[in-house]
Amino acid sequence: MKVVKLESFLTNCGLRNYLFVRLTTDTGLTGIGEATLEWQEMAVHTLLHEWAEQRILGVCPFDIEQVFGDLIRDQYQGGPTVMTVISALEIACWDIVGKACGQPVYRLLGGRAREQLPAYANGWYGGARTPQDYADKARAVVARGYRAMKFDPFEQAWKDMGEAQMQAAQDIVAAVRAAVGEGVDLMIEVHGRLSAGCAIEMGRRLARYRPAWYEEPVTPHSLDLLAEVKRALPFPVAAGERLYMLEEFARLAQMRACDIVQLDLAHCGGLWLGKKIAALCQPQDLRLAPHCSIGPVALCAAMHFGWSTAQVLVQENFGDFDAPWRDELVGGWNPVSSGFYSLPDKPGLGIELDDAACARHPYQKHAFPSLWDSRWVAELTKGERPIVAPATGARS
Repeated sequence: MKVVKLESFLTNCGLRNYLFVRLTTDTGLTGIGEATLEWQEMAVHTLLHEWAEQRILGVCPFDIEQVFGDLIRDQYQGGPTVMTVISALEIACWDIVGKACGQPVYRLLGGRAREQLPAYANGWYGGARTPQDYADKARAVVARGYRAMKFDPFEQAWKDMGEAQMQAAQDIVAAVRAAVGEGVDLMIEVHGRLSAGCAIEMGRRLARYRPAWYEEPVTPHSLDLLAEVKRALPFPVAAGERLYMLEEFARLAQMRACDIVQLDLAHCGGLWLGKKIAALCQPQDLRLAPHCSIGPVALCAAMHFGWSTAQVLVQENFGDFDAPWRDELVGGWNPVSSGFYSLPDKPGLGIELDDAACARHPYQKHAFPSLWDSRWVAELTKGERPIVAPATGARS
């Protein structure tokens, strides 16, 4: 069996664009992956066709270790763009292998390792401005059956926060905790924006609300600062979504710089590399909570990983709070019910792209302001496009 065709599909989903890939083999089997890299899809698209296409055509999709080991070696520079390309193709190969074997992908990754796979909600707080807004939206999340949710209460904070900013963030977290009660996990997202000292001070103020974790409190590029924050706080610290190479995760695990590792399978090399990262983390007693803020194909791959990996605590889900046509892109697939993921039962990933649905929502050029630009508030609340949490603009 050999790969004989690579196709790519750029499609819009509200405030973001998705980039899907499909491989076809000489036996007629197809496999899909996702190469979405928020607001950088055109760069990924170029690399996919100008660099990766000639390397993936002609390979056997079963030869994952050799094919993708060589691609990671040959890409030379590292970083999110090229690793996103590699991850998408790797996941597409697993989809083909599962179909060829007549098995869901999770069974090929080690089989079922758990009785349940819980989901946590993200993207739910778009348009919230006041603590009461956050509280009202949080109640709606719980009404869907979720027992965990993530949110960023820090507005345009950068490095250091004054008393007014700290109090405003604390008021939002307090309102959400009061709204949902004690039985719901709250993940506090920081997007790597604070200095170590400010992150520690802010974390101590939030400790009374019992965060399930404190995510990327400092820049993801300094594991030493991350470890400093972890040592100073009485609750878990999570990080890892903006690490891309196995060597980076090896250092993170060796340092025990966080408690929960948030590898992103769509950006760190795919499912097989994900298993290697899990193996590095296991002897260090680190748990996993895979990051996934993009589209349905990446989420499906993360779901298969979660079912087959006992270290996974919970899997992120944006699907219930994305653009209303998101599910159409993969034929109406919706894996979450009452806050838990369903066990896949179809061969491969178990989903297929709907080419016509992708074509109905063509790529749209975005000039989305950064988290540190107050214009995002007007953009997200003017009502012209589906409201998504501001966190989605920074790979929440």
